[in-house]
This record gives sequence, structure tokens and C-alpha cells, in this order.
Amino acid sequence: MVEDTQVISQRLLNISELFYSIQGESTYAGLPCVFIRLAGCNLRCRYCDARYTYEEAHAAMALDAILSFVDSYPEALVEITGGEPLIQENVYPLMVQLISRGRTVLLETNGSLPIDKVATEVIVIMDIKTPGSGMGESFASENIAFAKERNSIIQGACELKFVLTDKNDYKWARNMVIRHTLNKSGPTLFSPAKGQISPLDLATWILQDQLAVRLQLQLHTLIWPQLSRGV
Repeated sequence: MVEDTQVISQRLLNISELFYSIQGESTYAGLPCVFIRLAGCNLRCRYCDARYTYEEAHAAMALDAILSFVDSYPEALVEITGGEPLIQENVYPLMVQLISRGRTVLLETNGSLPIDKVATEVIVIMDIKTPGSGMGESFASENIAFAKERNSIIQGACELKFVLTDKNDYKWARNMVIRHTLNKSGPTLFSPAKGQISPLDLATWILQDQLAVRLQLQLHTLIWPQLSRGV
């Protein structure tokens, strides 16, 4: 049975915050973006910069209220982030509704849950957690095949991100990229964990190894260094 649009629009999602800012990560960095930050996460990364999504109170919002907020910024990207968005089943109809409105939708996910149910038109930005995160065993290995499949259908439809805490993390991520030829199928991003390794060191390692990956800095932390949320 096909659900009525009105029924879908009244479904609830647990929201940590909604805000409008500059996209700080991914190949879309620098563009205006509406952020839908969902509450809750199934991982506990050592360097997490959004602990409030699972430690603090959240609001239950209907999809139509969320869509109304997004509609206030019709020209912006839309990113669904967290926490971990895919632990909430109603994120799937939210993505479908946004795509049906003609929006460019980014989904940031921690890689621990399969991405095969995510609409093809959604651009997935997927972490592969390194040992230094403390969650190195969390990655759903089938997501490598899913990422490559998405990129074969729409170029750049899945970006892979490694957040690195030290040289060992870099070597681990480099070997993962080479072993699975990750950078041949789509954008592959290496990002230094804030305060743990310097961008200069990471740039040096990438250049020494002639590794064809993109060094990524969190643009929003450079623009608003004093703010930890709402940016």
C-alpha cells in the first residue's frame, strides 16, 4: 500500500539542530547549505565534535516542519548529518521528499550502516573510521561495493572520508585506498583530526607518497573558530 503524502509529511525525526551556514567539508565546501542535524549516534569516536547530538536533549519534528525550514533557503544545498542519520528510519522519506523538490542533497554517514537503501540521487559522504577513532572495526565492509556502484551510476555520488589522528592512521587509510582502489571510483578525502595532526604533516605525507587523494580542512572551523555548533 502506498502511503499518502500527508501521512509521510507527519512522520517524526529526532532533531538536534537546523541551521543555515557554509558547507565546510566534502567537495562541496564553500557553498551555502541548509543543515539538518539529526540526534543520536551508534558510535563514540574519540575526536567527536558533535557529542551534543547524543548527550543533550533533542526535539521531535514532523517532516513537513523540517521541509518548511529547508524551503526558506531555496537555492542552498541541503545536508543531512548527525550523529548518525541512518539510525532513524524516517530519514529515508525525508531524502525522497527533498529530492522530489529538486534539491541537491548530501548525506553524511559514519559508514557503520549499509547505504544501499539511500536514494541514488543523494550524494553520500561516508566516513571510513580509522583505528585512531576508537571505532576502527565499525565500518560495514559491503559499503565499499555500494560506494563504487553509486559512483558508476552517477559520478561523484559517494565521497569517502578518512579522519586521521596520527601517522599510523594515515598509513592505514593509504593502504585501504590502494587495496580497494577507492580513489579511482570517486572523491576520496583525507582530513586531519583537529588538534591531533597538523595539515602540514598530512600534506607532506600525501605528497611523499604521491597519493591521489584530496586533503580536506574543515572550512567552518577556520571561519568561525570560536563556535562549535550552528555552523
